[in-house]
Amino acid sequence: MVVMKDVQKHFGPLHVLKDINLTVGKGEVVVVIGPSGSGKSTLCRTINRLETIDEGSITIDGKTLPEEGKALAKLRADVGMVFQSFNLFAHKTILENVTLGPIKVRKLSSAKAKEEGMKLLKRVGVDNQASKYPAQLSGGQQQRVAIARALAMNPKVILFDEPTSALDPEMINEVLDVMVDLAREGMTMVVVTHEMGFARKAANRVVFMADGQIVEEAEPETFFTNPQSSRAKDFLGKILTH
Repeated sequence: MVVMKDVQKHFGPLHVLKDINLTVGKGEVVVVIGPSGSGKSTLCRTINRLETIDEGSITIDGKTLPEEGKALAKLRADVGMVFQSFNLFAHKTILENVTLGPIKVRKLSSAKAKEEGMKLLKRVGVDNQASKYPAQLSGGQQQRVAIARALAMNPKVILFDEPTSALDPEMINEVLDVMVDLAREGMTMVVVTHEMGFARKAANRVVFMADGQIVEEAEPETFFTNPQSSRAKDFLGKILTH
């Protein structure tokens, strides 16, 4: 579904992505972990060209990611994105946030979009908040709305960029539970996260990044019990002992 080949990315003199080669199969959940500043979020954001790349190629469902324009917008519509900071439209109701994309981009009728939107809000457990505005919801509820909004476009893949890092601890599980359900339903997902429990429970594969490179990738059980690189051992030693 997603193929990154020899991808390079610089921010000025800083080489943030170095020779990234990654393939994500249809229905696969790939969790990207690693220390801060390792390039995880940048990798995630290049998949729908929120960040451009300097070299290499990225294809989604067999199509090369275009540079810009209508072709990029069309392909981007197939790639859902859930951000750390929710990014909901503050002046629109919860239901309006979810229906905006399908109406504007997918050209769905308002009635059909509302019907589908309510189903999705129910699926993520916030259908009773449909007429409220984002500021009236908790962080966990807002993030679940953001997931519903991504799903409303019927994406082929959803990217999650640290979706729980802005949440209070007691709200994290309500978002992760929705993500685990999506994983079980076969949604293709690339998830940048610090939640090791989610990685163990829902990932088909864990990709460990450090210093802009993919250092190691393996099935969760293998990675967490028997990491191969000293960098991964050091990282896991620090986070799993706390």
